[in-house]
Amino acid sequence: MQNEVVSREQWLEARRDLLLKEKEATKLRDSINAARMALPWVKVDKDYVFEAPEGRKSLADLFDGRSQLLIYHFMLGPDWEAGCTGCSFLSDHVDGALPHLNHHDVTWVTVSRAPLDKIAAYKRRMGWKFPWVSSFGSDFNFDYHVSFSPEDLAKDKVLYNFTAIEPAEAHDELPGLSAFYRNDQGEIFHTYSSYARGPEELIGTLMILDRAPKGRNEDGIMNFVRRHDEYEDTSKASSCCH
Repeated sequence: MQNEVVSREQWLEARRDLLLKEKEATKLRDSINAARMALPWVKVDKDYVFEAPEGRKSLADLFDGRSQLLIYHFMLGPDWEAGCTGCSFLSDHVDGALPHLNHHDVTWVTVSRAPLDKIAAYKRRMGWKFPWVSSFGSDFNFDYHVSFSPEDLAKDKVLYNFTAIEPAEAHDELPGLSAFYRNDQGEIFHTYSSYARGPEELIGTLMILDRAPKGRNEDGIMNFVRRHDEYEDTSKASSCCH
């Protein structure tokens, strides 16, 4: 790799041109954030039950006394041997943010359909501390369009990322992020969901790499990523495997 080599003056001119685009992107992001906060909400009337290390919990319990809840839909199915590599990559960035989120009235919880013992084993392997519960036996993942039954995958189309896609493009589990609000009366509202590359900005490593000379240096989306304990083992290379 070798970009054009120029004088300092020429570099400054090119850098100032790029700065204009970066400022445009920042303003666009601010506008998108405002539109996101202005989205209408949907009241959650369905009762969901999750298995947690402390016992069974409702969706309201997951808020842990706060008014805002972010749920990361982590790809770890009941029969998977390990969590998705991409979901693991994102999750590596969560623990350090927890004190800041909690202080800002936000609770983060990760949800997977795998049984709790399988979740606990993988969480222990990865060394994570964030709350992680199981929705096994619940409709939660299916209702939020991140899990698909064999019957779903046998259809002509499945709904993911607000779009009908071919079943061949889907797995039995896919990633996503959903946000919820709980008011003083105890009512819960679904405020936002994002799928596919939507939560990418949560992955700080990617944002850092975007500033490095070679960028992400990838020939497929995040194809360079491994679970953090596998970087010396090139035989474990797929981005989402089970």
